[in-house]
Amino acid sequence: DRRQPDRPRPAGTAILPLLLLLIALPLVEIAGFAFVGGLIGVLPTVALVIATTLLGAVLLRIQGIGIIGRIRAALETGDPVERELVHGLMIAIAGLLLVIPGFFTDMLGLALFLAPLRELVWRVLKSRIVIVGAAGAGCRRHGPRTIDLDSDDFSRRDETDRRRLPPDGDA
Repeated sequence: DRRQPDRPRPAGTAILPLLLLLIALPLVEIAGFAFVGGLIGVLPTVALVIATTLLGAVLLRIQGIGIIGRIRAALETGDPVERELVHGLMIAIAGLLLVIPGFFTDMLGLALFLAPLRELVWRVLKSRIVIVGAAGAGCRRHGPRTIDLDSDDFSRRDETDRRRLPPDGDA
């Protein structure tokens, strides 16, 4: 069982699937508009496209705020944030797909708003991606805070040397 070493792909092979997608997607969307327009009429089709755009904006706001809260909570507790970051990216992509006019992109966008599907995508992706953060991101120091001062910035006095202010704040 001889395995061939991974060879770099020739230049342009990574662009080919993207180019095919950019050609196929508008064609699929036009076919979707024609099909739905033939079933329900032109004005209801336009209204449906506008409604899905508004729905995408609302869902993006609601779920986006939720994911930001989960990321913040994970950072405060020092837990890993990779899962929440990827879920947040998928929610942003879902919102973008719903804002783009078309029924195929709307179906993909609505599917990505479903947490079980996002979790399935996360399980597939987590072994294939590496998320790199800033040094110390996600780390929380337990214990007293350290403040670094120069000797000119700090001096120690006895409690008896301190002058107390009267309760009304006048010296």
